Amino acid sequence: MSERTDNGGTPLLEVRDLTVHHGQLRALDRVSLRVFPGEVYAIIGANGAGKSTLLRTIAGLHQPTDGAILYDGKDMTKVRPERRATGGIVMVPEGRRLFGSLTVEENLKVGATYARKGPWTIERVYELFAWMKDRRTQRTAQLSGGEQQSVAIGRALVANPRVLLLDELSLGLAPVIVQRIYAMLPQILSTGLTVLLVEQDVSQALRVASHIQCLLEGHTTLEGRPSEVTAEQVEAAYFGLAPAGGPGGYGGPARPPQGGSGGMGLSQGGSGGMGPPGRKSRGGLGGIVPPERTEPLWHGSTPSSRAS
Repeated sequence: MSERTDNGGTPLLEVRDLTVHHGQLRALDRVSLRVFPGEVYAIIGANGAGKSTLLRTIAGLHQPTDGAILYDGKDMTKVRPERRATGGIVMVPEGRRLFGSLTVEENLKVGATYARKGPWTIERVYELFAWMKDRRTQRTAQLSGGEQQSVAIGRALVANPRVLLLDELSLGLAPVIVQRIYAMLPQILSTGLTVLLVEQDVSQALRVASHIQCLLEGHTTLEGRPSEVTAEQVEAAYFGLAPAGGPGGYGGPARPPQGGSGGMGLSQGGSGGMGPPGRKSRGGLGGIVPPERTEPLWHGSTPSSRAS
């Protein structure tokens, strides 16, 4: 990992040498990260890289084989998922995971059931998503994908998390909808939230993140601030083509591109998405769920108290 400090501060969320297995498959192999307060930390990588497994393990939905998860300096590795959520770690999982038979407002109330004290209320979510209040009595199964995504985010926000985990925010959504949702992040961050997101749309991740980390087959292949890495380094880390160099660069053997002869571009139409052929479609989330070299997009996405 590249060294980052916070003038002696403590990371709000820290993962140390995390190893996770799905049966005999090693999904994560000694992955580490540190997320500081107010940061937008993006995990990028192709399908099967271990990104969602990492978020689900942090949320308590998978148990690690080895390693530790620290939250606000306390070891949370064996803490149950619901206690992590009430303690301030709330996940918006891939696939939205809304209660389709419930109304918009009823889904939001699910998120507020065990909420911490904080600035987010259902009324504040209605202010963030202006369309939502007028349609609060509509069943979520009748909403569009982007509208469902907004409800899923709102459901997580009313729990008043300190760390918001976003898994595949753009999955299944049109580029214009993805841009609108990401445009809400400054308002969300202004309340003091810290965000750890998983994203296959690498260009989007580079625009919004203060720090990125690339996974490949359960290993970290690149880590650094977006301003510190080049498109070539990101491509090499994403596909395992060659040593990526740079901060936290991948030093493994060269590999052919995964899934097709064409390389990976950082400006492939749409919202600038990047990914190998056969990637998942964009969009997806959930909240408290049914049992299961660019500048930041806005000023202040990199906490000013931190230095390299």
